[in-house]
Amino acid sequence: MLALIINLLSGALGGNLAGKLMKEQSLGTLWNSVVGIVGGGLGGKLIGMLAPAIGAAAASGSMDVTSILGSVAGGGVGGGVLLAIVGVIKKMMAK
Repeated sequence: MLALIINLLSGALGGNLAGKLMKEQSLGTLWNSVVGIVGGGLGGKLIGMLAPAIGAAAASGSMDVTSILGSVAGGGVGGGVLLAIVGVIKKMMAK
């Protein structure tokens, strides 16, 4: 449960950071956060599947520094990537 919360919070931060860095893909603070949260959840799930040690530690509830950093990285990157994808789709639909 703690890993999921870390993923979601990291995703929100990653989405907002991506929105600040890529102004033309930004959806505004609220939607950057929402898309980032979704991306953080998906990114954390992917990291859990690709790195079994992080996924096993998160599932067992014994969070060590490595699994926490993995959750932060997976959530942050997932949130940023999903925001970039949604921003590009929004821009293409506006044309």
